Amino acid sequence: MIIPRRRLIQAGGLALLAGSTSGPVWSQSLGAYPFTLGVASGDPAPDGFVIWTRLATKPLELGGGMPSRTVPVGWEVAEDEGFTRIVATGKAPARPELGHSVHVEVEGLKAGARYWYRFSAAGETSRVGTVRTTPAAGARADRLRIGVAGCQHYEAGLFTAYKHLSQEPDLDAIFHYGDYIYEGGGGKGCPVSKEAADKARICFREHAGGEIYSLDDYRRRYAQYKTDPDLQAAHAAAAFLSSYDDHEVDNNWAGDDDQDATPREVFRLRRAAAMQAWYENMPVRRSSFPVAGAVRMHRRIDWGDLLRVQVLDTRQFRSGQICGAKALDRCLPLGSTPRPTILGEAQAAWLEQGLSGSQRWNLLAQQVMVMPFLYPGTRDAGRTNLDSWSGYAASRERLVAAIQARKLTNVVISTGDVHQHHAGVLPSREGAWDSPAVATEFVSTSISSGGDGVAISDEWKSVPADNPHCKLFNARRGYQVFDIGRDLWRTDVKVVDRVTAPGGSLSTVARFAVDRTRPGLEAL
Repeated sequence: MIIPRRRLIQAGGLALLAGSTSGPVWSQSLGAYPFTLGVASGDPAPDGFVIWTRLATKPLELGGGMPSRTVPVGWEVAEDEGFTRIVATGKAPARPELGHSVHVEVEGLKAGARYWYRFSAAGETSRVGTVRTTPAAGARADRLRIGVAGCQHYEAGLFTAYKHLSQEPDLDAIFHYGDYIYEGGGGKGCPVSKEAADKARICFREHAGGEIYSLDDYRRRYAQYKTDPDLQAAHAAAAFLSSYDDHEVDNNWAGDDDQDATPREVFRLRRAAAMQAWYENMPVRRSSFPVAGAVRMHRRIDWGDLLRVQVLDTRQFRSGQICGAKALDRCLPLGSTPRPTILGEAQAAWLEQGLSGSQRWNLLAQQVMVMPFLYPGTRDAGRTNLDSWSGYAASRERLVAAIQARKLTNVVISTGDVHQHHAGVLPSREGAWDSPAVATEFVSTSISSGGDGVAISDEWKSVPADNPHCKLFNARRGYQVFDIGRDLWRTDVKVVDRVTAPGGSLSTVARFAVDRTRPGLEAL
């Protein structure tokens, strides 16, 4: 099947391809291998998916070492890894305006099938990636496996967990909950030495350059992360459901505000650059193309009658930062009136409209913890993380009410952010943690952020007793795997023993089961 020319418009998100993929320019050498950042796929549908690459011959140089012109890129999709049965092919422009990234929305394929894809440019061929389409709308599906990962500070440790995740059998997708990059300057995220008396930071790899602000800065930071071979392996292994959290822009940003009280009109410039760079580097659809300094990240993906995934955006539409006792400009005090929102009105209504009894399961794939949680006393306003849904109690109450109104017992929430593995439930009444549960929540730890970590530190020894609705506390690095059946949901909690040195080994520290007919979880 040859994808018609009109569909190739989707490859770059903008503009026609006239003159861009013909003539001698097609064979012009780029001077070096252009696929140094790997390949990726994302957002599968019954008839296709997105495939992505970004050309860079010298990833850490300005412009990635690429010429300041559009470079034609070929792509192929096949039914076999050897590409003897090619079912879709075409050409797409890698434009300098988009950091020489390519987004192809492949269509016309079979539902519920595995495919392989690759790219070519200037006489070079990329590595091969694999991806599955979803079942047809409403079709019966019996099993689905989704990995969960995020918080991958380049300086804090190796991405060893991604190597193991890429080797998980039969993955249908990987939900990335955010913090794909970190915005700080070189050396700030390196682990603190346990031996040095002065608590010195020991770096074995560092960010290139200082804190990032411009589009070129963000592009280079993504390029540095994407050169990691373990991250590339994970992208090549399965479709990513990509989202962002705070560090893709700036720590703890919320709506139009950053944590430093930067004038809003100035912060919006930084956020716009970060949003464009996120789009350029993620395998997302043209519906997420940057417009007026913003992207539409929230979206739905269905796997037949088995699962509806609603990817949420808990950053862009917040009322603002909840700062507790902090004396920063424009911070909203806890419990302020009108009550602040973490999703914004339009997205909250969209979420409620999508909560469905048509699928066997509903997954809310988002960034920050929904269930209430008491920390060891290092958070603002006592022991509450105000950067989570606990700072936006009205939004949490509205979500609980929406689930209850629809009499849903099949809602599971996937979260990241806190560099810890947790598993717990969302209580039905605010402030009453022993009230009946309305949803189950799994919080996945970081890939590398926080260094090696420990199962539970001395500081945290009292935390489990303070959080009876939570059944797991582990601060090692790793990921989670959701194994979803028609009536039983199983979560495997995985950790690696070290990320500050190569060769970290993988183990499973916990397994939980969720019954579709009642929220809650049972240790296996």
